[in-house]
Amino acid sequence: MSSSKSNKSISRFPVPELNELPEDLRTLILEVQEKTGFIPNVFLVLAHRPDECRAFFAMHDALMLRKGNLSKAEKEMIVVAVSGGNECHYCVVAHGAILRIVAKNSLLADQLAINYRKADITPRQRAMLDFAVKVSQASGTIDDDDFAHLHSHGFEDDDIWDIGAISAFFCLSNRMANLTSMRPNEEFYAMAR
Repeated sequence: MSSSKSNKSISRFPVPELNELPEDLRTLILEVQEKTGFIPNVFLVLAHRPDECRAFFAMHDALMLRKGNLSKAEKEMIVVAVSGGNECHYCVVAHGAILRIVAKNSLLADQLAINYRKADITPRQRAMLDFAVKVSQASGTIDDDDFAHLHSHGFEDDDIWDIGAISAFFCLSNRMANLTSMRPNEEFYAMAR
């Protein structure tokens, strides 16, 4: 299966047709299509393994839709910064589009994807992203000083869990996207530009 505007494959692995999917996944994908106007390729690529697809989106929603102190924009900032560090083309493009929409800022996603340390962000956001990237790239070095630094910026322990869990989850997502050679939908590139 290929994206609507390109005939390059969206995955190295077989991509099932919608009518071949279990009813619950087909319903989920059609709801997303109705909401966005297209089917994000991540749904089709991961549907290659339905049980894993369900688990992936359950965890995604548990983290990204959870009510807490992090805003939607801050969560997407974490995704874009971590995905940029992991060289994940799909997640940078897709979540960059979401970040442009929720932050109402057309520059921020590109800044974060390239080098979040040079982005136009607050010291609090910088501390959040420093920690998210540390979880992504050097989790074995996390210590109490990291928590103290985040506390000094007003983050509570539940916030720190959220930052770390989003980072860790998107490391999985980034690696699956790179494994499968998942291609971003072309629609993402123009969103909120």
